[in-house]
Amino acid sequence: MKILVIGESCRDIFNYGECNRLCPGTPVPVFNPIKSIDNGGMAMNVYKNVLAMDVDANLFTNDNWRNITKTRFVHFNTNHMFMRLDENDKNYGRADLRRLRYKNYDAIIISDYDKGFLSEEDIEHISRKHDCVFLDTKKVLGPWCKNVKYIKINNYEYENTKHTICDEIKDKLIITMSTDGCMHQNITYPVPEVEIKDSSGAGDTFISALTIKYIETQDIEESIKFANECATSVVQKRGVGTI
Repeated sequence: MKILVIGESCRDIFNYGECNRLCPGTPVPVFNPIKSIDNGGMAMNVYKNVLAMDVDANLFTNDNWRNITKTRFVHFNTNHMFMRLDENDKNYGRADLRRLRYKNYDAIIISDYDKGFLSEEDIEHISRKHDCVFLDTKKVLGPWCKNVKYIKINNYEYENTKHTICDEIKDKLIITMSTDGCMHQNITYPVPEVEIKDSSGAGDTFISALTIKYIETQDIEESIKFANECATSVVQKRGVGTI
């Protein structure tokens, strides 16, 4: 089995620390760092999740991903996030898909954060070139994604795009709903109640596990259940994690 992951990437940086007092000059907490964790994020995290499940994969992403950072400042004991600082978030560039050989892969995962790296036309082109494309996108949906095998979006994204969903794509939708699990074709797939430490990157784990299990079984219900299990596992960890 081999998977190609396509999408934009960044660095996710988590600075954990303590806040025991307010600044005397202004009423803001004084952050004392304890440790820092630096991981590849976005499509890079999808790629890392696929590898963590012992599946061969390649990643096609923006070359400058190390310079694009999302830095969080998080209270170590409570996991409360004080702020997130994004740098170079408008510099992902544009994908040049001409050198990709889609038929070398059993499936393609498109991790599209709608930062300009992939256009609707790009995604339509990829889905015409391969018959097993899984899409996770922030874009408003439309006929351009009708050839995708399955589309994973969260509940917030669904509310933003439900008015554009046509008959050709409605049965492809898998809507994740946080602690309520996910929904596909009006069937809800629940998840167990667990202590959630951080939901960052849970969607990356979900789409990775969903794709891998579907390649193995060709059974979307079994694949959804497996993806739920994997996402439930990672939300019990700090930061952006892999299964």
